[in-house]
Amino acid sequence: MGMALTTAGLFFLAFLQGDTPFWFIVGDLILLGLGFALFSSPNTNAVMSSVEKRFYGVASGTLGTMRLTGQMFSMGIAMLILSLHIGHTQITPEYYPVFLRSMKVAFVFFAILCCRGVFASSARGRVR
Repeated sequence: MGMALTTAGLFFLAFLQGDTPFWFIVGDLILLGLGFALFSSPNTNAVMSSVEKRFYGVASGTLGTMRLTGQMFSMGIAMLILSLHIGHTQITPEYYPVFLRSMKVAFVFFAILCCRGVFASSARGRVR
């Protein structure tokens, strides 16, 4: 459920415009935060429950490394999308429409990745 909420939050961010109301942005960020909160703990529990007690340190370290690797990889993808749309140009008001277009592409791309994550998470089944 948490990954589905995160997917929805990313998808809604693809509709940002220059005149998007503040309440929409705040509501969407709340949705993203709630989705991450509902996903993170059960996912960590599933990983940690799948190893023996003597490997908790290794599993925790691997989980943290994978989380940070994913964060850095997603920043690289976002920067690639931004550079493909804008290039080596300073973002000034005249380039705001192009910047918004690149943001929309990035949010849709990440929403698709999260949608795949929904199916991957549901495939693992319930972990107690």
